[in-house]
Amino acid sequence: MQVNIALLTVTDTRTIDTDKSGSILVKKIKEQNHKLVDRKIVKDEKKEIKKILSEWIKNNELDVIITTGGTGLTGRDITPEAIKEIADKEIPGFGELFRELSYKTVGTSAMQSRACAVLANGKYIFALPGSSGGVTDAWEGILKYQLDINHKPCNFVELFPRLKEK
Repeated sequence: MQVNIALLTVTDTRTIDTDKSGSILVKKIKEQNHKLVDRKIVKDEKKEIKKILSEWIKNNELDVIITTGGTGLTGRDITPEAIKEIADKEIPGFGELFRELSYKTVGTSAMQSRACAVLANGKYIFALPGSSGGVTDAWEGILKYQLDINHKPCNFVELFPRLKEK
């Protein structure tokens, strides 16, 4: 099953041409035969991040939103805060599993990542680090499988029809 994905890079310094992490994700999305519906870059400004995400969660064509960048500890890193303000439910296991996977490649530095995931208006939003290693770990270790309808015992895709239940 093809998953429709939007990609948002949160950065004060990169452009589409220099967005290495975003380019890695574009390639991995295509390799899995998913569809990249939209791709944007935004500055580390909570109001601007929320504006784009709020538009995307209303888009019926989208299933998943992936952000890269803004998940660290510095003053400008505010992606998790922006996402949590529009979230209906948090998915704490995503961040926990990401840091466990990341620990294998970057050691104790993994604790500096605030990678997270939420549900908002029936869509998954995954906030990944801005590093190329971080997005690769997240995709190869988690998203590649959870966005595959054939992954067992269960996956995020099979829940799509039920995410908006009341």
